[in-house]
Amino acid sequence: MQKKIMEKYNPQKIEKKWQEYWETNNYYRVEDFSKKPKIYILVEFPYPSGSGLHVGHVRGYSVLDVIARKKRLQGFNVLYPIGWDAFGLPTENYAIKTKTHPKEVTQKNITNFKKQIKSIGLSFDWSREINTTDSKYYKWTQWIFLQLFKKGLAYQAEIPINWCPRCKTGLANEEVISGKCERCGTQVKRKVLKQWMLKITAYADRLIDDLKIVNYSQKIKTQQINWIGKSIGTEIIFSIANFPDKIKVFTTRIDTIFGVTAIVLAPENKIVQKLKEKALNLKEIEKYIEKTREKSEFERTELKKIKTGVELKGIKAINPATNKEIPVWIGDYVLSFYGGGAVMMVPAHDYRDYDFAKKYKIEIREVISGGDISKKAFVDYGKLINSGKFNGLQSKEAIKEIKEWLGFTKNIVHYKLRDWIFSRQHYWGEPIPIIHCQKCGFVPEENLPLELPYIKNYQPTDTCESPLSELSEWVNIKCPKCNGPAKRETDTMPNWAGSNWYFMRYTDPNNDKHLADQKKLKYWMPVDWYNGGMEHTTLHLLYSRFIYKFLYDIGVSPESEPYKKRTSHGVVLAQDGRKMSKSLDNVINPDDIIKKYGADSLRVYEMFMGPFDQAIVWNEKGVKGVSRFLEKIWKLVLESKEKQSSKRMIKSMTNLNEKVTEDIESAKLNTSIAAFMKFSNLWANNKEEVGQDIIEQFLIILSPFAPHLTQELWEKIKGKKNLEKQEWPKFNKILDEEERILLIIQINGKTRDKIEVEFNLLKEKALDLTLKQEKIKKWTEGKEIKKVIFIQNKLINIVCAE
Repeated sequence: MQKKIMEKYNPQKIEKKWQEYWETNNYYRVEDFSKKPKIYILVEFPYPSGSGLHVGHVRGYSVLDVIARKKRLQGFNVLYPIGWDAFGLPTENYAIKTKTHPKEVTQKNITNFKKQIKSIGLSFDWSREINTTDSKYYKWTQWIFLQLFKKGLAYQAEIPINWCPRCKTGLANEEVISGKCERCGTQVKRKVLKQWMLKITAYADRLIDDLKIVNYSQKIKTQQINWIGKSIGTEIIFSIANFPDKIKVFTTRIDTIFGVTAIVLAPENKIVQKLKEKALNLKEIEKYIEKTREKSEFERTELKKIKTGVELKGIKAINPATNKEIPVWIGDYVLSFYGGGAVMMVPAHDYRDYDFAKKYKIEIREVISGGDISKKAFVDYGKLINSGKFNGLQSKEAIKEIKEWLGFTKNIVHYKLRDWIFSRQHYWGEPIPIIHCQKCGFVPEENLPLELPYIKNYQPTDTCESPLSELSEWVNIKCPKCNGPAKRETDTMPNWAGSNWYFMRYTDPNNDKHLADQKKLKYWMPVDWYNGGMEHTTLHLLYSRFIYKFLYDIGVSPESEPYKKRTSHGVVLAQDGRKMSKSLDNVINPDDIIKKYGADSLRVYEMFMGPFDQAIVWNEKGVKGVSRFLEKIWKLVLESKEKQSSKRMIKSMTNLNEKVTEDIESAKLNTSIAAFMKFSNLWANNKEEVGQDIIEQFLIILSPFAPHLTQELWEKIKGKKNLEKQEWPKFNKILDEEERILLIIQINGKTRDKIEVEFNLLKEKALDLTLKQEKIKKWTEGKEIKKVIFIQNKLINIVCAE
């Protein structure tokens, strides 16, 4: 009789079959207001760049996909949506480079991304797909802006901004990396322009305080707090000799006032314009100010850079503690937005001041004991010296007493956080719905959406204005209020605009009358688990929390925080250990991996390669190893026969179930995969002890990780396509705790006895019991035990010296 040949594991064939089945049958379409408990799982929606999806995207998406699939098996109503963050500079730059319109580029990129995402077998609800460049979507982005405007939280101001000479647009601080444009690498300049601003500073305290009510890691909370940079201190007023104006300085260390040996002003500080006219070196000052304007904010504040400055010769400030005259300088490391644009220089107790003073030979006066100021500044708190009647006091006590002595008793709060620059001088973004009328001022454009007109010449202009400014028919309109001549705003919004509220639109993506239905928002929000890149845990997280809080204040959001839980995955580095980059030619395309090994191998490898929150280095050998593991599962299941599972294999399956269940909840999926591999080895060595019950349970808990393989095997052994309709197995932690097994005892590899012991007995206890057996004593007494080999629940082998 001819032996039946086992069907070969063909991941590409299997995966295509099940992806088509899931899509045809709307497997992951979620319903609103189910009787099941709801859970909203969210990944950061991708920016559809021209280079396509990379394996870094796959890591975050597949891990959250495991969580979503497990929750469905546990009986939850799971919202797991997807969309596209498609406005912004990257697409516009790519369009210019390829001489293709941004709209066409976006459509093409989304088509490619969508194909790639579906090939991975991610269980997204595609019926809720959104696109930030769709006017039906950005109608509500514009609506949010108008609500901010009406509440006084959106305003226009002339401010110095980061300017990219190549992209010809303003950049937010987060778009400037090491002083260069994030997108094109050009050195950023400073330019003064009228910009639309959002008053995020009005929410600074709430953005800090409400971190107490969310489940974020301490690292993420610290990033948020540090970016806001709340400081409580004192505002000190320094008089200027022979001059009516005064200099206000904010400090948190008034205990060092006796050590102030100079005042340093930001070049933009308004008082500089008055003081320079009285200075003896006007031309030198003006030249320095002009040179500073060319520097980006990063260049000016980078700690490692050499500080520069110019003294305002002939100008002296008065130290209010000593009544002594001290020099006044301007320095590029002082910025106008923080502390009033002035710092009191205490070189002995501040690193930046120390470097500046050393360079320009300014007096360094020690007033806090504890360091060696001949080598470096001492910045800690300590005991006061050279401070008059306050000598001997500890810093914290001195702060209180010196404040009262000088009469500065009021606490002043300062923030590093600045209002959000919301203007961009480029084409590919949401039009700002504001009309400029000479008679009426700023007038909201209420007829939304204000659609972005299709234009052929979308390239940035040389006038510091958006290309929209050249569309006279679109720009010149009648004022809705007075019917007089008016002009539309021509700046567009940043690509952050559409991404700061998108999670709300998923709850009701097709609503044309409201941002989202209130009942649906109340049912789905807040997001239960939000995951994204670590690079977005500062600005994107801050911006979206701010917008959500504002919408809560006007009765749109159902509560004050958008996300219950936020996690971040580590980046996937190229095989050479560097960040994946097209320019370095080291980007790993998931299409290539899927074609070679299959989507399940890609998914499982990305979960197995290391802890979820840590950076990991790509290694194709690892994918190959995972592929062999899945092929092993394929063979084990198809080779299985109808039999009864042993108690010890049931126990092992229960332990595996418990571990995987808990690991998924804490995103420790690398240890889950290791546990699956360990169990498969046990299974392979004990096939006669594994029955249908264990196989079915194994396939269910493996299915979130490798959905295609497990669905196919389920159909083969059950004859049904309903694995995803099963229930997640419950495990019993007290399962047969008193179960006992026979432990084989070997001496130097030869069996000498068998004893009954408790299940999962530890090695130390097993050795102790073994040595007490009468049959064993004659083989071990008086002999040196060189080695003990212990296989839990099977045998113990004692190797003795002959």
